[in-house]
Amino acid sequence: MFAWGDQRRFNSYSGYFRRTFGGRVQKLSVDAGFTCPNRDGTISTGGCTFCNNGAFTPSYCMPGKSVRQQIEEGIEFHRRRYRTASRYLVYFQSFSNTYAPPARLRELYGEALACPEVAGIVVGTRPDCVDAEKLDLLAELVRGHYVAIEYGIESTCDETLRAVNRGHDFACARRAVEMAAERGLHVGAHFILGLPGETDAMLLGQVDAINALPLTTVKFHQLQVFRATAMAAEYDADPGRFRFWEVDEYIDLFIEILRRLRPDVVVERFASEAPPRYHYGRNWGLLRNETLLAMLEKRLEERGTYQGEIFIPLSRNS
Repeated sequence: MFAWGDQRRFNSYSGYFRRTFGGRVQKLSVDAGFTCPNRDGTISTGGCTFCNNGAFTPSYCMPGKSVRQQIEEGIEFHRRRYRTASRYLVYFQSFSNTYAPPARLRELYGEALACPEVAGIVVGTRPDCVDAEKLDLLAELVRGHYVAIEYGIESTCDETLRAVNRGHDFACARRAVEMAAERGLHVGAHFILGLPGETDAMLLGQVDAINALPLTTVKFHQLQVFRATAMAAEYDADPGRFRFWEVDEYIDLFIEILRRLRPDVVVERFASEAPPRYHYGRNWGLLRNETLLAMLEKRLEERGTYQGEIFIPLSRNS
């Protein structure tokens, strides 16, 4: 039994849900019709070089449908696939889901929370698309509901963030995470492993910066190059700048990240998959996340290692 009260060798998202809700809770993605300041000209019109939003958006998510309709269709979809789920978290996933006036946000979030099967919401956004007023609104909704905000941070290295046209630096991300945590929100962060120019040593080194953030959950995934992105064009121009791990290599690297990761941080995901029609460059084909998870757990068991094994807490004076 590990510090998070689970038999797994890392602090899993499923275990976190069981501890928080007393049973299985399923996330439902919705597309509420948001855009992004990195696309509409506020920051840029090109977006992040790696972004193809369609690669990770479920088929039932369509901005032409109401939030309520998407939730109902998503519940039906997941009931066929995951019959044990009885409560749901609505995941505002597509683009930047705080990028609207607070009145509009209140309307959309309220529509989701009004559904009787919905236990809470998870709001995906950029660190530069929040302010005190919007976070205060989310904090109001915490009363009686689970409310989480999930920031796309992608890297702790400012040089990398500039290279992928992210439009903000890591200091911006740190401020956004701290502001949300101060208001009692569950805070998540997303990181891409293997962006061009980042070495394994850099990826291991950034774990200290991640550990210093007041995060509840974290998502990692391997670099994937998608069709119809600026990164695909960069790959065509100079494929030598890119590296793609074999699956075993990636799992070994991620285990070293886990060994350094703060034990209380919940690992929502460590790899990702996308429909083959979006794949560009080297990829892992049709390998499913369930298979990757089983491979990770087997390797952790074989090595006798676990999350936080060599984590060293910062002293209060450091």
